[in-house]
Amino acid sequence: MKWMKTLIAALCLLSVLAVAAGCESEGPAEKAGKKIDRAVKDAGDAIEDAGDKIEDSVDN
Repeated sequence: MKWMKTLIAALCLLSVLAVAAGCESEGPAEKAGKKIDRAVKDAGDAIEDAGDKIEDSVDN
């Protein structure tokens, strides 16, 4: 019975370690997602800057 508890504890520990190891590496989909996020943010900033320029030209 004791060996079964030891086996279960070892399997739980290995499961936790496997999940932790998988979370550290960044896969290609995550890298692509980050690039898309940056591109969308940059586009939004450019649109905001263009709007500010239009606003400034209307005010003058």
